[in-house]
Amino acid sequence: MPNVITNYTSAGVGTSPATVTTVAAGTTSTTIGLNISNVTASQIKIDVQVAGVYIVKGAPIPANSALSVLDGKLVVKTTQTVIVTSDTAASADVILSVLEQS
Repeated sequence: MPNVITNYTSAGVGTSPATVTTVAAGTTSTTIGLNISNVTASQIKIDVQVAGVYIVKGAPIPANSALSVLDGKLVVKTTQTVIVTSDTAASADVILSVLEQS
């Protein structure tokens, strides 16, 4: 099983759910970091779902600030998704760091 550390990014996430990544078939992904930056001059609220389950819902991020969503690691299995949504259009930039094993 090769191990690969990689980042997935999504810029300008807004009110439509944005799929940051979908784990490829035959792969397990260990999330080691998930940072979301508010790129606006007003507070926003964000939701993050993994495999259809919220890991944060309505989490506030102050203007021109950021939030580290995870305090530990999170395993995401084959075909599961990581989805981010904001309450404000084009307001959040996302960086997801993972260790992929296939």
